[in-house]
Amino acid sequence: MKVHEYQAKGILAEYGVPVPKGGVATTATEAGRVAEEISGPVVIKAQVHAGGRGKGGGIALADTPQQAEEAAARIIGMTLVTPQTGPEGRVVRSVLVEEQLKPERELYLSVIIDNAAGCPVVMASAAGGMEIEEVAAKSPELIRRAQVDRAIGLQPFQARQLAFALGLDGDLLRPAVQLMSSLYRAFAACDCSLAEINPLAVTSDRRVLALDAKLNFDDNALFRHPDIVELRDKGEEDPLEVQAQELGINNYVKLSGNIGCVVNGAGLAMSTMDAIKLAGGEPANFLDIGTVNDVGRVVNAFKILTADPNVKAILINIFGGMARVDVIAQGVVDAQREMKIDVPVVVRLAGTNVEDGERILAEASRDLIRAKGLGEAAAKAVAAARGA
Repeated sequence: MKVHEYQAKGILAEYGVPVPKGGVATTATEAGRVAEEISGPVVIKAQVHAGGRGKGGGIALADTPQQAEEAAARIIGMTLVTPQTGPEGRVVRSVLVEEQLKPERELYLSVIIDNAAGCPVVMASAAGGMEIEEVAAKSPELIRRAQVDRAIGLQPFQARQLAFALGLDGDLLRPAVQLMSSLYRAFAACDCSLAEINPLAVTSDRRVLALDAKLNFDDNALFRHPDIVELRDKGEEDPLEVQAQELGINNYVKLSGNIGCVVNGAGLAMSTMDAIKLAGGEPANFLDIGTVNDVGRVVNAFKILTADPNVKAILINIFGGMARVDVIAQGVVDAQREMKIDVPVVVRLAGTNVEDGERILAEASRDLIRAKGLGEAAAKAVAAARGA
């Protein structure tokens, strides 16, 4: 789950991370009022779940409350298109109005989960304000890392090493170490998958603070954080992904291809998408119905896929272990009875009760394209999509 910048800064401030003075506004009048309270030059920033807002006209500077109000009137309600929103863009519903700062230096700081190391990693770079992927590709030596033992947390000596690597010494050392420690505490306490400050600003009056902030939360841990769940903005999420969650399918991610996938198990889902690409096609989604024996879950999966206009064929790839193939097959039959499916459906079944599953599909006499192996199923799905 993602949150807006102003929400991320609010959370980080609770853990002691210094942030600029500011407030959120949903109307131009509110933006002018916030600017008046700040009493100085301000920056107006569109609040959407995407980066690159400045390139799309989503950030403006204002010297007076009147200018802030005029800028907010332009930004609120606009469809902001950035490299991360896609060509369809995002509608701006609110703006963050905060004090205007002119940093002497812009740095990068984040905490992520390193799956290979199996622990959190604090990353710091002197190349703040840039996409960290670009820095990693062109100047990897500019990125410093510190692996964190989750049992004891980020240690002061690690924070000091990172601070020295960024040139934050002298009177900047103590506030830099405190900020890094606060960022890690927020990351751990809120079950984040990402906590990023980019840029981390060093101002002319020798302050170190988060000029921008991004927090992503582990969906599987949200049951521990009802206060964070309340911050969710469904308007910033893909409508089909929201619908999938409401139907009990939590492992659905919409992609840009045209072959819808229904699979049980994350690993099998990844293999299925690889097979589709190997056959020359593109998957339309990642959809893992899980290891369940639930006919309704299969029907709901079809509801999601048939609601996607990009889907030109559906590939069902089931390997029953604890899940029963006959239950999945019954779900396919029920889905065809309950809704109009206008695209070809390719089915490959294997595993527990596969004979019963094959019988259920055969007796239903539905128009299904059958396949024995994964490679065959992917090839047939790609051909079916092209034919459609």
